[in-house]
Amino acid sequence: MALPTTRQSRGAPTRASVRFAARALSAGVVAAGALATMTLLAACGEKPKAGDGPYAELVAEFVPRIEKELGLPFKTPPKVERRSKEEVGRFVRQQLESERGRTQVAGLEVVYRLLGQIPDTMQMAPLLQRLLEEQIVGYYDPATDVLYVVDGAPDLLLRQTVAHELVHALQDQYVPIDSIQGRTDDADRQTAAQSVLEGQAVYMQLRIDPNSASALRMPGGWERIRDLIRDQSVGMPVFGSAPRTIREGLLFPYLGGADFVRRFVEKRPEKELLTDLPTSTRQVLRDDAYFAPTPAERFMARTVTLPAPRSGTVFFENTLGEFETRLALVQHLKNDALAVRGATGLAGDRFAVVRNGQTDAFVWATTWDNPVEAADFLDLMGDAARRRYGLGRVDVPAGATTRRYEVPASKTHGARTVTLALEQIGGHPVVLYMDLPAGTAAPIDPRGIKVGDAAATR
Repeated sequence: MALPTTRQSRGAPTRASVRFAARALSAGVVAAGALATMTLLAACGEKPKAGDGPYAELVAEFVPRIEKELGLPFKTPPKVERRSKEEVGRFVRQQLESERGRTQVAGLEVVYRLLGQIPDTMQMAPLLQRLLEEQIVGYYDPATDVLYVVDGAPDLLLRQTVAHELVHALQDQYVPIDSIQGRTDDADRQTAAQSVLEGQAVYMQLRIDPNSASALRMPGGWERIRDLIRDQSVGMPVFGSAPRTIREGLLFPYLGGADFVRRFVEKRPEKELLTDLPTSTRQVLRDDAYFAPTPAERFMARTVTLPAPRSGTVFFENTLGEFETRLALVQHLKNDALAVRGATGLAGDRFAVVRNGQTDAFVWATTWDNPVEAADFLDLMGDAARRRYGLGRVDVPAGATTRRYEVPASKTHGARTVTLALEQIGGHPVVLYMDLPAGTAAPIDPRGIKVGDAAATR
């Protein structure tokens, strides 16, 4: 049967996808990106036709299939143009070199280094550039309302590319998503929204291909397709050699997103998906977090606010969410089941990199559903920090709510101190993780951390 390669992770590194790329998130396996703000209007008038541009026959073949599956018509005809590999490379560089792109990449590079998820010497921007250029076969650009396809793509990838990006073109005509993806202060929500956009495009391209569609209908068909996509992606030279955090972050919107969409269409009409986006990766990962009996019972992340630093400046701050907390744990625990367990119950978080002179401190506050899950995270994250710096085991008294690790200087970093503390803040269990240069005071006053109730407007 004809199955897709990692093409479904190829796409345009627009504003949102560069943010995702920066989060490792969202990168070379990226597609549509920030869609233009549009109001949701009922389609009317004459049905749009596919035009006579490049690949018009493919557009004419796929448009009615996509409309039927999604239950929404194209309001205007999709436009398709060709681009050379060199033109795509220039487009990629422009996105990564934009002010927003540089800020996000630089910030996540520091975070991933401090958490030990990438080598201390790795430069993320060149890696993302190579990943994007390796991955992209085509992309939809909402700024021009045009689907661009790279010259010389093999026929199979060409069909997959056009099908995938046509879904993004249709999404662009219905979804007021730019206001969500334009917020750079809640990366967990951004990743969740992007997972719906990319996941829907992946799942749609599988359904409108006769071979893949028949495979999906077989018992365990989706699981086999998902595993094949993952296996084939690792075979791509640049992608396969990237750190695990980068690889998993790039794949999640496509595979994790497609799995969410698959579950959604089993329960609700798919045309409702774009007007009821998940607001966290916890909702994408867990049915009980999103598919609650009523919207009021759905999980909503709590807001966590860090106080201004006592000294230095905030270089970068954001959220990680359940998915990236799993990645932070599994990087050093080397156990997927433990990582999943350790991230379960995360109810909200906020991190900050505080820069003071030439040194960086990492502060991360996480709040949990209950004290038991908070204590489990304290243990597992403490063990991950110990392993990250190659430290020996430390005897911890039963019931202890703090951990402290003194890290000696090495060739790549100076001496550091890692502390973890489980506290009650605003009636909620909170684990505060800090990785600081040795001999320095905590950059924030923990008493200034605020944990708010879940906000429907987040």
